[in-house]
Amino acid sequence: MDINLERKIKLNGVKNGLLLGIVYSAIEIFYFYYITKIAGSALLLISGRVIFPLVLPILGVIYFCLKSRKQAGGFWTFKQATTGIFIMLCVAYVVYTLGVSLLFNKVIEPNNIQKTEAAVIEKKIAIMKQGGAAQKDIDAAIADTKKDFGEDKPASLFYIIFENAMAILFLFVFAILFASMIRNAEYVSVTDPNHTRAG
Repeated sequence: MDINLERKIKLNGVKNGLLLGIVYSAIEIFYFYYITKIAGSALLLISGRVIFPLVLPILGVIYFCLKSRKQAGGFWTFKQATTGIFIMLCVAYVVYTLGVSLLFNKVIEPNNIQKTEAAVIEKKIAIMKQGGAAQKDIDAAIADTKKDFGEDKPASLFYIIFENAMAILFLFVFAILFASMIRNAEYVSVTDPNHTRAG
C-alpha cells in the first residue's frame, strides 16, 4: 500500500471538497434568485427546479470524482476511491452548510423560504391564468405548493443531530456508489516504474 498515495487522495479530497462546496453554494444561491427574479414562464420554472437542485449538483460530483482519480495518477482501488470521494462530499457538505444554511439563509436572506414560496405561487397563478385555468384548479395548485414547502418550524437539537447524521450516512452511500462507477478494476502502485494501466 502506497502511504503517500493514500495521504494524497485524502488531501485532494479536502481540496476538491472545498471547491465542490463553493460550487454547490453558488448554485443554490443563484437558484434562489432564479426562482424569485428570473423564471417567468412554466418552462423556465419547471426546468429550473430540475436543473439547479438535481442535474448541476450531480454533474459537479462526477467532475470532481474524475478529477480526484486523475490527481491520484489515474489508479486507485475501490477503498481509495470511496475514501477520497467520501472526504470530498463531507467537506463540501460542511462548506455548503456554513455558506448557505447559516450565512445566506440566516443573515443575507433570512426569509428566503417564504420568498421562494411566494414567488413560486405568484408565477404559478400567472401561468395558470394565462392558460385559462379555473379558480378551483388555481386554488388546488396553491395548496399543493404550500404543502411542498411545509411549515418552517424551529428544529430541536435532537432533530438537527439526527438530520446531519442521516446526511453523512447518505454521503457515505453516495461515495460508495460513485466509487464503484469510477474505480479501477485492478490496482498497481504508481511507485512501480513497470506498472501498466489497470481497469
